[in-house]
Amino acid sequence: MKPLSIKEKAINFRKRGYSYGMISEKIGLSKSTLSDWLKEVPYKPNKLVKKRIKGGQMKSAQFKHNQRIMDIKKMKKLAKKEIGRLTKRDLWLLGIGLYLGEGTKLQENIQIINSDPEIIKIAIKWFIKICGLKKENFTPRIHLYPDNDINKTINYWSKITNISKTQFGKTQIDTRNKKLKKKKRKLPYGTLQLEIRSCGKKELGRSLHRRIMGWIEAIIIQ
Repeated sequence: MKPLSIKEKAINFRKRGYSYGMISEKIGLSKSTLSDWLKEVPYKPNKLVKKRIKGGQMKSAQFKHNQRIMDIKKMKKLAKKEIGRLTKRDLWLLGIGLYLGEGTKLQENIQIINSDPEIIKIAIKWFIKICGLKKENFTPRIHLYPDNDINKTINYWSKITNISKTQFGKTQIDTRNKKLKKKKRKLPYGTLQLEIRSCGKKELGRSLHRRIMGWIEAIIIQ
């Protein structure tokens, strides 16, 4: 039997479903030459090629994931440098923005409601450092759903806020069916309503609310 020429071997490998790269490894020809020779040969990847492609996709996905993580770290480092050290005025403006988004405005009682513990921590710091409140002025109230553990949740928020559980108001449980389906297991510790009481000091009651509204208005106007 006449031995196969290199081109015939290449065609044979191609018909058996091998990629240009794999054929190149087997017979030592460049991919450009194979592309020229085999461009009209019907091609259907075999199992080995599919396995390699899958592995390549996985490596590509892993590479992209690692690149994403590196980019996030790089951008966070840059952002931290750009922010620098916060001043008291920075905290003041940050709190105003927070109250604009999460605080009560129509009624003259001061409240911030959120499920994010970091937001609650910032709010407490703002009320104390900027508004002159003390821990005794806070009355946290928890809003829960039937699938939440009440005692566990109260302990959690007491630890987050560093406020005694004796200062917490009555826990409210939302039993509305439509709400329950949407929020079930999404808010393991419910939502905290951080309510302020004046403790007999007028400047920490309605006057403070009106002052906060004035801050917000001054910023919006500009």
